Amino acid sequence: MEKITGIGGFFFRARDPRILGQWYHTHFGINPAAQDYDGPVWRQSAGITVFAPFRQESDYFGGPEKAWAINFRVRDLDAMVAQLRAAGIDVNIDPEIYPNGRFATLYDPEGNRVELWQPDPPK
Repeated sequence: MEKITGIGGFFFRARDPRILGQWYHTHFGINPAAQDYDGPVWRQSAGITVFAPFRQESDYFGGPEKAWAINFRVRDLDAMVAQLRAAGIDVNIDPEIYPNGRFATLYDPEGNRVELWQPDPPK
């Protein structure tokens, strides 16, 4: 069976796509979608990607009008959280250390859930 090799894009609605795209660029280094084939694109490091549908009733995403959340892998969770907090962004670090790493949660300017995940080093 042929399988996909990874996620090639993440597409979602926004009240102001330009401003929200700039927020993600400023705070996470994600280049906005290029307007032509020569423009810069965001390149991510190879690693684990979890694909997990949730029950419709889940409160994981925030309010019932929210339908998605994104989880970004980071090398150094503490450094990323410090950087975001210095920019005035509220970030909640989960105090528990899980078998698969550490997590933090924040919300983008439009109220979408963003998780940060520092995976454990390979064993």
